[in-house]
Amino acid sequence: MPTPPPRSLDAWLKQLDKHPIAVPLDSHQRICRALADSRRSLRDIADLMQGCPPLALGVLREANRKSGGLSEPTESLEGALSRLGLRRTEELLQRQPTLAPDEIPLALRQIQLISQHASQQANGLFAGRLARLWQEIHWGSLLFLAPVWSLLNAQPELFEAWERRVLVAGEPAQRVEQELLGVPLLQLCLALVEHWRLPEWIVQGYRLLTQDRRLLVKALHIARDNEHPLHQQQRLDAEPQLRRWLTLPGNCIVLANGLALSAHQAWNSPHSLRWQRLTGLYLQLPLDEVQQQIHQHAAQSARQHASAGLWHPAEALLWPPHARHLQAAPSPAPPPTRATEVDEWRRLCAQLLAQPSAFNNLEQLAACARQALQSCGMQRVLLLLADRSHSRLRALQHAGLEPPPTDLILEPQHSQVLRRLLAEPGQLRLTPGNMAQFSALLPGALKALFPSEHLLSRSLAVNGRVALLLVADRAGSAFSETNLKAFGKTAQCIERALASFARRAP
Repeated sequence: MPTPPPRSLDAWLKQLDKHPIAVPLDSHQRICRALADSRRSLRDIADLMQGCPPLALGVLREANRKSGGLSEPTESLEGALSRLGLRRTEELLQRQPTLAPDEIPLALRQIQLISQHASQQANGLFAGRLARLWQEIHWGSLLFLAPVWSLLNAQPELFEAWERRVLVAGEPAQRVEQELLGVPLLQLCLALVEHWRLPEWIVQGYRLLTQDRRLLVKALHIARDNEHPLHQQQRLDAEPQLRRWLTLPGNCIVLANGLALSAHQAWNSPHSLRWQRLTGLYLQLPLDEVQQQIHQHAAQSARQHASAGLWHPAEALLWPPHARHLQAAPSPAPPPTRATEVDEWRRLCAQLLAQPSAFNNLEQLAACARQALQSCGMQRVLLLLADRSHSRLRALQHAGLEPPPTDLILEPQHSQVLRRLLAEPGQLRLTPGNMAQFSALLPGALKALFPSEHLLSRSLAVNGRVALLLVADRAGSAFSETNLKAFGKTAQCIERALASFARRAP
């Protein structure tokens, strides 16, 4: 099976430095033409480049790396272009990997959309008040999540796992990060922004979130009393250090990204309300006015940046307050414990084991196999038939899947997991602990049918050659030892039924 992802900070830094972020081909070509146009100013090129966040990141990183620590990191893209010069910028662009927009991982495009939403919030809420610092606000808010771009460029399946486990299932983020990455995510982000020498406000933001959370927690407590601004001001006056910290302009990029990230889940979630109240304390505005402004800025961001297939929180502004775009899986039915269900499972297994074979054709056998798997506690089931050359897998029987995969055909050459299962009989059990390792190696169509971190895949052979692939889960819930044993025994019965069917008289 594939090499597992890194589990230490140093290993992650080395891997992420080796994988430059892919940029859309059309944006790359447009910017290359602008660089070759002598009529274009640096401001024009910077304005054009900001529509392609990974390219802007690459230019800023290169400019600050080339300075070798002898000068302060540049805070803006225009400054980075001036430091590099047009010729070196063109050379950098030629080294940048490009992909058609629909070939860039969905998770990477989604996190960049969140960054663009954060930039819109920062420009709308803070840039007018701090006009002389608009470049620091714009680029700091846009590039704040750049370490996560790099992470999802290398491991895009991590975003889906984070959404499912943290936003839907409500698992503690720190525990999920430790299981998926081996290190806390914020520590990894801080190490990357320091290594890349990104603008100082970004570094300060991650230091706040990792090393000095005490001030942030105090401010959040005061922000909860949003309906009594005079009392809030009295509490701030009693703590001069907290009051001075709260007025730091660099905090606005943390606030903007907190608003954008929490809105990705829901506008009225507890996390979102915390960031809204803290923004109200920073701006000295009541909560309802803050909410009105951030909703307007979200709508503006959607008009500029929304893209097909990506989620923008502005869509949820039209929904009822408690609606969610990320829905928890339905509660699974209890495992079969009643005697009648066990009796049904035994009856179906006996039919599979009958000698000679009780089936007239493969469809009858597969239907019986599917029923047996359902009887042993599997709620979503898919049986795939392999062709002679193992170049295609065709859906033979299914249950509990939406939409029904009636005409589903998978090509194993695009999946290392499928190739391994077809090479010899074997079983793969997906769990939250190994999901990040294997999810990217499964076909997207299969993951869409089984949105689960608890999945069983098993290949069955006839005369030493794999003929059938079973995929099953319990609607997202974990397997018990009884479930696993029942699945294993059922698979053995199906394999023996296949062998008996192959030996039947013509």
